[in-house]
Amino acid sequence: MTAQRILHTVDTLWELVCAPENDDKRFHLIDGELFVFPRARYALQGRLVASLMRYIYDHVERNDLGMTLLGVGHYSTDDKHTVLGPAIAYLGKARMPSPLPEGWIPVMPNLAVEMAAPGETLGHLRQKAVAYLSRGASLVWIVLPLERGVDVCRSADGARLDIEFVGADGVLSGEDLLPGFELELSRLFPDPK
Repeated sequence: MTAQRILHTVDTLWELVCAPENDDKRFHLIDGELFVFPRARYALQGRLVASLMRYIYDHVERNDLGMTLLGVGHYSTDDKHTVLGPAIAYLGKARMPSPLPEGWIPVMPNLAVEMAAPGETLGHLRQKAVAYLSRGASLVWIVLPLERGVDVCRSADGARLDIEFVGADGVLSGEDLLPGFELELSRLFPDPK
């Protein structure tokens, strides 16, 4: 007897997410494979997401660049088997759906920010970065609280990633995507006391 793999879709994932018994879980799909994690409730990660969201949101609003979202699922209409919910997402004006859907956003963000949390390996976070970039995202930032830095991920040849680590003494740049955005990571990762 062989086990049959269930190939999940945007619709089957939505049913799971909406079920009351799953309120304490977070989900995402990559190529139909379902990943389930406990809902993060970690003080350090929560503080980092809130701080980074504020910096990105303020820059996007001040420069009228588009929209910043917190914890919203994204998928490509060309691929109903991958749904990713970055901690923070930035959509430029050209990608903003109008009106906003009641569910997930039917386009990958220009910038996806993932936050490393207990239970997620760096390999898995990088797998998600590949999924974002191969489906239309331009840039992925993986915030690594324990390493006090950010992996800046861009597409390379094939399904490879070009990864640049920016440490707490470096500057995170919005590059061409968020013109003028620069964040000294010492502001995000203050010296531990």
